[in-house]
Amino acid sequence: ELEDILGQAQYQQGIIKAISQPGTAKPWYAYRPVFVTPKRIAAGVAFWNTNASDLERARRDFGVPEEIIAAVIGVETFYGTQNGKHRILDALTTLAFNYPRRADFFRSELEQYLLMGRDQHADLLNIRGSYAGAIGIPQFMPSSYRRYAVDFNNDGKVELSKSTADAIGSVANYLKSYGWEAGQPIVHPAVVNGEDYREALYSGHPLRYTVSEIRQWGAAPRWHAPGGRLATLLELETKDRREYWLAFNNFHVITRYNRSVNYAMSVLQLAEEIRAARALNL
Repeated sequence: ELEDILGQAQYQQGIIKAISQPGTAKPWYAYRPVFVTPKRIAAGVAFWNTNASDLERARRDFGVPEEIIAAVIGVETFYGTQNGKHRILDALTTLAFNYPRRADFFRSELEQYLLMGRDQHADLLNIRGSYAGAIGIPQFMPSSYRRYAVDFNNDGKVELSKSTADAIGSVANYLKSYGWEAGQPIVHPAVVNGEDYREALYSGHPLRYTVSEIRQWGAAPRWHAPGGRLATLLELETKDRREYWLAFNNFHVITRYNRSVNYAMSVLQLAEEIRAARALNL
C-alpha cells in the first residue's frame, strides 16, 4: 500500500522555489499591507457575524478571543476561500526528499500524513493544500491535524477542509494547547534607549526575561506592565523608522502557528481591526 501511494507522488520544482522564498522574509512595512487590508478586515467581520455562535463557544471553551481565531483563519486562507491547490502528497514528498535543510521535519510530516489518511480513511492522492503541506481552512500540518483538530460541530468526524466549525474549534484548541492565557495581554508599545536592548529581542524561544529585567537594558513599555511578567522585545521595520513592542506569552503562542514575528503581528493587528470594525456596526 505504501509503495502504491508513494509511487504516485510527483516531484514539484515550484514547491522548492516557493519554500526557498517565504513571504514572511519581507520587512514589516511590506508584509503588513498584504494581510491587514480593508478587504480582509471587512471579510473578517462577515466571517465573525456568520460564525458568531461557534466563535463564542470556542472562546468559552478555550479562552481564545473570537477576533484572534478569525484573524488566524483570515491570514491563513482568507477565511477558507484560499486553501491551496497543491497535492499534499506531492508537497510533502518533494520537501521530504529534495529539501535537505528541513528534510527531517518534512519526512516526519509525511509520516503523519500517511497515518492521518489511515485514521480517517482519506483519499491521500487527492487532498490539496499549501506548498508546504498544510491542510484545510486553518492550514494545519498533518501532525497538528492529528494532534489538535477537533470535531467542533459534533458530527462524528473532523473535517478541516469543509467544516468551518471544526476549523474554528481546532484553531482555538491549538492555541490553548500551546499555553494561551485567557484575558492576558499580547503586546504593549515600547520605547528603547542605547543598544543594550538588543539582548531582549525576540529569539523564537520561550520567554525568559521579566519586564523589569528588560527595563535594565533600556527598553520599557509606553504604559504600565507588571514588572514580574515575562516578556520579550519586538523590533519592526517601518519605512522611515523602527517601532518597538513588548510581547508577552500570548504573542509567543501565536508564533507557534507560524514562527515569524511578522506573521504573528499581522494576525494581532488584523484581529484588532476586525473587532473595531465590527463594533462600529453593532
